[in-house]
Amino acid sequence: MIRIALTGSIGMGKSTVAGMFEEAGVPVFDADAVVRRLQADDPEIIAAIGQAFEATVTEGVLDRDALSARVLGRPAELAALEAIVHPAVHAERARFLLANQDKPALLFDIPLLFETHGEQAFDKIIVVSAPTEVQRERVLARPGMTEAKLDAILARQLSDGEKRARADFVVHTGGELSTTEAQVADIIACLGLADRG
Repeated sequence: MIRIALTGSIGMGKSTVAGMFEEAGVPVFDADAVVRRLQADDPEIIAAIGQAFEATVTEGVLDRDALSARVLGRPAELAALEAIVHPAVHAERARFLLANQDKPALLFDIPLLFETHGEQAFDKIIVVSAPTEVQRERVLARPGMTEAKLDAILARQLSDGEKRARADFVVHTGGELSTTEAQVADIIACLGLADRG
């Protein structure tokens, strides 16, 4: 089994690229989606976050915007949150691996792969990249996003150039969708996965 990590800074198009791999038959583990689900549906996680970060949980419902405002740009607060959430994410990842152990390849969408020093667990690393102006335009179009919030997010991410330098493959998403699809197809062929499912 080939374990592939998919990473890249915010707004680069990771979800789009992950979807292309999924369509090609490669199971995808989306770390951010798991975190969102845990924070919405797991009573123990929600309660632990509520205890650590007061005024972020009301009647068992987590206010993700309030939580984001509490931890953004505050390393100690962020570390406290990660200490609550990461063990549950790791458990979900172990279940995903077990459920797909017969597959020729698995893709793990991990936005902060390099920042958390997680790259050693993978056979190949794909970095998704786009020009800075495209990235900012995409991210600033998101609800509730501001220039200040984006800058704070980017401040805790390695630069795009550094990520590309450490990748086995780079997928450029600044152009046409068909160009991105062709790059993904090339990677799938290069890894010998084109005729395996």
